Amino acid sequence: MRDLTNRLVLGTMYFGTRTDEATSRVLLDRFVEGGGRTLDTADCYSFWTSESGAGGQSEAVVGAWLADHPGLRTDLEIASKVGMEPREPGAPDSPPQGLGARVVERSCARSLERLGVDSMDVYWVHGEDRSVDLAEVVTTLGGLVDEGVVGSLGISNHPTWRVERARALAHALGTEPFTALQLSTSYLRPRPGVAVPGKDHRFGFVVDETWDYLAEHPEMELWVYSPLLLGAYDRSDRPLPEAYDHPGTTRRLEVLDAVAREVGARRGQVVLAWMLHRGPQVRPIVGASSVEQLDEALAAARIDLSPEQVARLDAAC
Repeated sequence: MRDLTNRLVLGTMYFGTRTDEATSRVLLDRFVEGGGRTLDTADCYSFWTSESGAGGQSEAVVGAWLADHPGLRTDLEIASKVGMEPREPGAPDSPPQGLGARVVERSCARSLERLGVDSMDVYWVHGEDRSVDLAEVVTTLGGLVDEGVVGSLGISNHPTWRVERARALAHALGTEPFTALQLSTSYLRPRPGVAVPGKDHRFGFVVDETWDYLAEHPEMELWVYSPLLLGAYDRSDRPLPEAYDHPGTTRRLEVLDAVAREVGARRGQVVLAWMLHRGPQVRPIVGASSVEQLDEALAAARIDLSPEQVARLDAAC
């Protein structure tokens, strides 16, 4: 039986806020016991659910858990992000802190402190900041790698042309390039040009150009957030957003349901298995608020879809 749990990423966005610390610790334990090794957080998680209006709760919970499991650190991949923490905590319209050199350096130090580690494995640029010269962003992040406090770099919610420009700048400047993308996608596709509730990043979706870029750059990974559309595949209380109401969704769900029956799994599990079957570049980020949800995701990484099933899922449109 194939087991790809080491390619799953545990999203910890609501750890310490919506998901209390005790439950968060249980989920972290279960994820590692089940073969998971990568944790994804951010300095801004999750300011919008915090009484203080500031983030850092997720990193703090992960850090406290790591402190209680000192032997695990070398076996884990720890990732955090910078750029989207609000400048004024508690101010809904406050712009994000952005990607200026001082902000990035200060935020990285604070993330490391909350996580209780000397270095993190992946450091993500969480969103765009076009007020800062891209060369400054690239140089600052490359400096963190040179210092040994960051292992590799990722870029999230950016258009492909900016990703490529940043990578070209890094090569020209002789510094560390971005080697991972973090964007949203799923098996179902929204109608082009239609806003999806909760997705406020203009360039936060995978498009055909993204897949083409990845095909030409096999050294790049794609970390996928919200792969299960917030539970809409399997939960009756989570209907699909209106943006997914089109004939293509109907046809893809028919094939998804058929494959789910054939392998004895739920829709969401087949979606995760299908993503993992797309190759080593694709890594779904799973968010779970209960052990049951997490166990389903871990089990999905062990579903062995046949080439014929993958081809049917791919072809439905």
